Formats: sequence, C-alpha cells, structure tokens
Amino acid sequence: MVQTVRNDSSESDSFEVINTNGPIQIIKDNGDHTFTLCENDLSTILMSPLVKDNDVVVVSVAGAFRKGKSFLLDWFLRYLMNEGKDNWMGNEEEELTGFKWRGGANRETSGIWMWGQPFLKTNPITGKKVAILLMDTQGTFDNQSIVRDSATIFALSTMLSSIQVYNISQQVREDDLQHLHLFTDYGRLAMQSDDAEISSKPFQRLEILIRDWAFEYEYPLGSGGGKEYLESILEIKETQHEELQEVRKHIAKCFENVGCFLLPYPGRKVASKPEFRGRLSDIDPDFVDGLKNLVPYYLSDSCLKPKRIGGQTLKGKDLLHYFKSYIKIYQQDELPEPKTMLRATAEANNLAALAAAQEKYIEEMDKRVGGDNGYVNETDLNTHHAESCEVAEKEFNSSKKLGGTELSDQYLNKLILYMDEQFKQYVKVNESKNIFKAARTPITLFIVIFTTHVAHGLLSFMYLGPLAIMCNIVFWAAMVTLGTWVLIKWRGEHQDIAKRIDEIADFIWEQGFTPLYFLVLTSGTALAIKQAQQKSSSKKK
Repeated sequence: MVQTVRNDSSESDSFEVINTNGPIQIIKDNGDHTFTLCENDLSTILMSPLVKDNDVVVVSVAGAFRKGKSFLLDWFLRYLMNEGKDNWMGNEEEELTGFKWRGGANRETSGIWMWGQPFLKTNPITGKKVAILLMDTQGTFDNQSIVRDSATIFALSTMLSSIQVYNISQQVREDDLQHLHLFTDYGRLAMQSDDAEISSKPFQRLEILIRDWAFEYEYPLGSGGGKEYLESILEIKETQHEELQEVRKHIAKCFENVGCFLLPYPGRKVASKPEFRGRLSDIDPDFVDGLKNLVPYYLSDSCLKPKRIGGQTLKGKDLLHYFKSYIKIYQQDELPEPKTMLRATAEANNLAALAAAQEKYIEEMDKRVGGDNGYVNETDLNTHHAESCEVAEKEFNSSKKLGGTELSDQYLNKLILYMDEQFKQYVKVNESKNIFKAARTPITLFIVIFTTHVAHGLLSFMYLGPLAIMCNIVFWAAMVTLGTWVLIKWRGEHQDIAKRIDEIADFIWEQGFTPLYFLVLTSGTALAIKQAQQKSSSKKK
C-alpha cells in the first residue's frame, strides 16, 4: 500500500524548502508493508530550476539487501562531484560520504532515496542540458519485507530509471533471474494499468553488476568478461526447460539494453570490519581498479540516456507526474499480488525460502572454502559439502511455506541441484589453490625431459642409435611443449592450447608415472618382505 504526502498549500509549485545537498527520502517505508510517497520532498528536486524543464537521467541501484548498493552509489556521487577528473577517487585516507551506508547484517536503506543535488551535463547529440539524478533503493528480501514489498520497490525503481544497476553477489543464479522476472512483470503490469503507450520494450537499460567475482580464469573482470558471461547465462537452448526459456525471453523483451560488469572481492576490511569508512587504503587494489573502470563506464554518454516512457523523453516535471501516477496504481491495490504472477500464490513463498537456503549453503561453504581459505583435501571438502547441504536443507524446511508438501519438494529438489552445481564451482576454486595440482604440468614435462635426456646418453653409449634418436625427439618435443605452456600462462592468451597441454600432462601422469610408482612401491615392498623372511629363517637355523 502506498500513500502520498502533500503540502497544505493550494499552489501546485509551492513546497517546503529543504536542504538538497544530501540524500532525500522520496518513498518512505511505513514499517507495516505500506509505502508513502513524499511528494513534497520529491518536488523539491524535480521542480527545481535545474531539473524542471531539462531532460532527466535517473541512475538507480537495486538488488538484495546488505550487498553494497549505497556504497557503490557514493562512488558515483564522488565521480560526479569531481566532474570525472583523473583524480576523482580522492586521496587514500578520504572517507566515503553521501548516501548512508554501513557494514553489518541488518538493512540500512529503507524505501527509496534520491540525491538532492542534480548534476547537469550537456547531451553531446542534442546539445541540451541533461539533469543526472542518483536513486538508492531498499534491498530486496531482507528479514523485514514480504515479497510484495520487494516487488514494489524494485518495480518502481526500474519503471522510473534510465539505467537500473542490478547488484548481485558472486554470480548470476537462476533465482536472481526469477526475481528479475517477477519484479519487471510487476512493473510492466503497472505501466499497462496506467493506460500509457507502452513500447515493445518498456524499460531502458539493465546493467547486472556482479560483486565478489571469483572466476576470473573463466571470464575476465570488467564489462568485456561480463558480456561474455551474461551471454552464456541468457542463452536460450532447446534442451532447457520451458520455464527457464520463458525467463530469458522475458528479460530480452523488457529491456532495450542489457549489460554486465564483473567486480572482484573488495577485501576483508570492507566485508568484515565495522570500523571501515570507505578509505581507499582499506580497499583491495584490484577492486579499486575495477571501480576506476566501472564508474566512468556507467556514467558515460553511452549508458546515460534521458528517461523515456512510451517513446517520450521526460523532463523533471514530467517525471514527477509519472511518480504520482504509478504510486497511485499501487495505492489502489489494482494490481494482483506479485506472487500470482508466477502462476501460483505459493511459488514465490517457496522461492524466497529457496533463496534463503541457497544463501545459507554459500555462507557455510565460504567458511571453509571461500575467500582467503587455503586448499582443502578432497575428503574434508566432501564432508563439509554434506554438512553445508544439511544446514541449508534444515533452513529451507524450517521456513513456513504454502502449497503443501508436493510443491515444497519441487523447490527442495531445486535446492539440491543448485548445491550440487555450486559444489562443482567450489571444487574448481579449491583445485586452483592446490599448488601441486597447478604445478603438475611443468613437473611432468620436466620429468619427461630429464628422463629422455638421460636415456639418450645411455643409449648413445650403448650404440643404440635409433632408440637414442627417438629419445632425442621426445626430449625436444617436451622442451617445446614446456616453453609453449610457460609462454601462454605468462601472456594469458590461447588458454585452449594450455588446457590441451594440461590434459596431455595429466594423461602421462595418470597412465605412466602413477602406475610406475605403484609398481616400484609394490616390488620394493615385496622385496623387503622377502628379505625379512630370509633373515628370520637364517636366525632360526
């Protein structure tokens, strides 16, 4: 439920003057699953001389709670305040200010906030002034919100923004796409209810920002790697279930442009230290480098397009009208509960329980395998996986769910499949921490080089020329292969060739060295036992 707060003054352009040099709440969470439109405060921004008659660009960040949305927006704010200069990030010890944020498990932002100070920029195509507005949103699926709350906030921010940054942790999971499907459906339904002229793609730009990206060896950081990764996620295959295909088709139909950016882990001080205040000196250098690329990219002319609805470019005063119009739709309860949009009232309820259980699994696995933890042997890793699965399933089963046991079992199976798939990723990450595993290829090739070199000398001494020549050929082939592998690893190119070399080395190790090792070990053990028996017999005599 959404309400509107107006001034008592009868003059439409008369409103209370407030400090605009800071964040202003424009939609308030009343704490009882209803929201209030703060029309007076919103008008202070949108009806100001800098915004009222200028085209507007609204940059919004949305996503799960406690994932750093406000923190990210403050870097946008610093870039705009410093006018994109080379040193826009400031000095190493400067604290990050702007939208309110902090570490911890409880949510900080409620409702929707907008930065009170607009930033004017000249449109390079039209030459007109454009007002850039930053918007911060309440996180989805916190422990105080119901599904409708999350859907309302996400839908409103998507409907009213030029670029929606969807903030996700670690990787795009199927439930992230399901939530996006649910929220955008809710927004699109509201726009249709407004009887406005809706284009085939009602929303403008979606940028999926993946934080704490750990698989750089598969997809590199930045927008390039993000584009490749997103294409693999959104690819529609004939073998996919109809539900999965529908989600991907829906996203393609809803947004004019969809992009993705990969950011690394910001560091332990950022993630776990309550005294962290946003100083660059406390942030991991790789994350800082990522921000240097991310912020100018999102705030570039290619991403910042004036807000359009129904093919019409909006000015500040127009955007105010749409805020009031859309809020009125949610206020009048004309829309169905968003849970029914997934064809059953109980499905979203189970989906929320599934998301919580998935997060619990990730949380438990990260305690042993994630972050800065070292290599874990295979037995312990499998044991910890089983224990984490048990904790996640307990989390899922403890949630009160509608739809009965049959529906609940379907989502429990999804949870099991998800955990199995995530475990494969954890196995890859864990193997990458195994120093010996990483060094197996050069060790194998070195053994081949050394063995064939010694064999070549011995065979030449014994006048076995043909065999010596064969050893020499293998020697130089191994030398060239080792050199190629080192060069590829150093330059980071042609990884498919390096992967093939690793496979050959693994085959030599498994089929050659390992059986030979066990043969020698077995023969040595048998010989030792025989000698011991002989000594024992001789003593008895």
